[in-house]
Order: sequence, then structure tokens, then C-alpha cells
Amino acid sequence: MDGDYVSRHEHEEFRRSMESENKRLEEENDRQNHRLNALEETIKQVAAISTSVEKLALNMENMLKEQVSQGQRLATLENRDGEMWRKAVGYVMTTIISIVVGYIFAQLKMKGG
Repeated sequence: MDGDYVSRHEHEEFRRSMESENKRLEEENDRQNHRLNALEETIKQVAAISTSVEKLALNMENMLKEQVSQGQRLATLENRDGEMWRKAVGYVMTTIISIVVGYIFAQLKMKGG
């Protein structure tokens, strides 16, 4: 029956080794918990960045649409001013030519007439 019992010295040695192992496991758990907390925080930051990028992309898309619309309106305005300028120049040229032709006819009429 003596072989079935553990001596006090063996028991204390086993207890110390178990305490040491438990302490090591506790420290490992603390390290893992710290790493998990850091990972969770990183995931939150990535999610926030993802949301910000999505909003930014949407804003840029809206800005692009607005820019295209403004470009079309600007082209319309530029063409309108150009058309008005061409009409004005045409009227002025017609007036000048009419005056010159009228003057020439007046001169011819005075000499011939």
C-alpha cells in the first residue's frame, strides 16, 4: 500500500509546479486578452475608415454629377454669348456695309446725276 501514496515532498513539488503552470497560463490569458482588445479596436477603426471611404465615394460621385451638370450649363452660356456676339458683329457689319454701299451710290448719283 505504500506505493499508492504520494509523499509530502512530492505533493509540495507537484503543487508548486501546478501553481507555476497556472500562473503561466494566467499570464498567457492576459497577453491574449490584451491582443484581442487591440484587435477589436483595430477592427472598429477599420470599420470606421470603411464607412468614411464609402461616404467619401458617394460625395465624390455627387460632385462629379454636379461638375458635369455645371460644365453643360457653362457650355450653354458660352455658346449663348458667342451666338449673341456673332449676331451683334453681323448687324454691325451689315450696317457698315450698308453705309458704305449707300455712300458709294450717293457719290455715283451725285456725279452722274
